[in-house]
Amino acid sequence: MLHYLTDPLQFTFMQRALVAVVLTGLACGVLGSYVVLRGLAFIGDATHAVFPGVVIAFAAGQSVLLGALAVGLVTAAGIAVLSRGRRVSEDTAIGILFAAMFALGVVLVSSLAAYQKDVAELLFGNILGVSRTDLVLAAVATVVAVGAIALLNKELALVAFDREMAEAMRYPVFVLDLVLLGLITLAIVVSLRAIGNILVLAMLVTPAATARLLTDRLATMQVAAAGIGAASGIVGLYISFWWNVASGGAVVLTATAVFFAVFLTQSAVGGMRTSGG
Repeated sequence: MLHYLTDPLQFTFMQRALVAVVLTGLACGVLGSYVVLRGLAFIGDATHAVFPGVVIAFAAGQSVLLGALAVGLVTAAGIAVLSRGRRVSEDTAIGILFAAMFALGVVLVSSLAAYQKDVAELLFGNILGVSRTDLVLAAVATVVAVGAIALLNKELALVAFDREMAEAMRYPVFVLDLVLLGLITLAIVVSLRAIGNILVLAMLVTPAATARLLTDRLATMQVAAAGIGAASGIVGLYISFWWNVASGGAVVLTATAVFFAVFLTQSAVGGMRTSGG
């Protein structure tokens, strides 16, 4: 049975793919905790916002990750500015800008017929095509994202749980919102090659939602979400290798299976406690 684990490691593309899914799990797990706690699941649609950057970079022969990062950060800044006042809520700003950016990406793809097939791969992931450059960029983005969370966890947590108190204590709420949106954009960029543009939402939300079922402590939730995300990525990648199915879909379905396993277990335990009580 051991050969099922070791045989794929003989291939360089699988070694790189495993590193990519671990980085994806770590980045999305840690940042996804804030997405879940703040009720920002809709922000996972930021994957649509980076699409124009992906298309432009691909057509120009540049790194799609850098293109996605540049456009994603500009969009994140726009959301923070629009939602700063009370007349436009955060989710409204997200809906307007993300839809507009995705529409721009669609228009660009339609005008670049020669690239339509290749760009489509980025929508659904092409983890077996991860290059050394992609891994370096993903690793740097992950380190920056996780490091920033470690430094600003207390401040970001206060804004997430009690925004009015944070404002009363003169915390730079607008800057913290901008930082969080920027970090989520980094997590999305890390995930592009591994699971594609469309499925990133699942990796931002599902591992963190699973961890939320297990603990009420933010730091513990972040560590658990990162572990669940990374483990789901590894298991999903092995499934895709041996069963010859899409890697991004296999990773997301594995994470979803873990969520339902935890949810049903806790429901069963809760039911037994209620009966026993």
